[in-house]
Amino acid sequence: MAITDDLRKTFSDPTPLYFAAGTADLALQQAKKVPALVEQLRAEAPARIEAVRNTDPKAVQEKAAGRAKEAQATLQTRVNEFIGNLDVDLKKLGENAQDLALRGVGVAAEYAVKARETYERVAEHGEQAVKTWRGEAAEEIEDLAIAVEGKPDPVAPEATTESAAARKPAAKKAPAPRKAATPTTKKTTPPAK
Repeated sequence: MAITDDLRKTFSDPTPLYFAAGTADLALQQAKKVPALVEQLRAEAPARIEAVRNTDPKAVQEKAAGRAKEAQATLQTRVNEFIGNLDVDLKKLGENAQDLALRGVGVAAEYAVKARETYERVAEHGEQAVKTWRGEAAEEIEDLAIAVEGKPDPVAPEATTESAAARKPAAKKAPAPRKAATPTTKKTTPPAK
């Protein structure tokens, strides 16, 4: 019974649908920005292409070679410093590993909390988007239902149960069991001459 209740609760929860609607609405909002970005790139493209055409390939090559030499020298210096400062104390390494593992767990928990908060924000956005898409018809229907049914009287619970009992459909009676059909022989009449 608990599994059925869990499934019913899962399938009746609209939050994932609201999340999907919120995601679609946010994607639509971002897609509306694309034409402006394309126009901006179209306006800037000729200047950028001209700058690339006017660049001397030898100057670019010399600049890249100089940066590569600097990076190699810096890397060699840092590797030498690292090897010189390497601490072989296993206890300290173990403590550092344990500390890093605990930090990793903390970071993972923090990301899980942030993901849940983001999921809930997008779902709320989706709920608002769905309400906007529907218009205010849902609120009008609710007001109409309250006007037709009337608000239940909290003072007289007997009246509420009586009206609820009156609204329940009458129990259907089971049909009478059928009798077993007995095979009958069919009389055939001879054809008229």
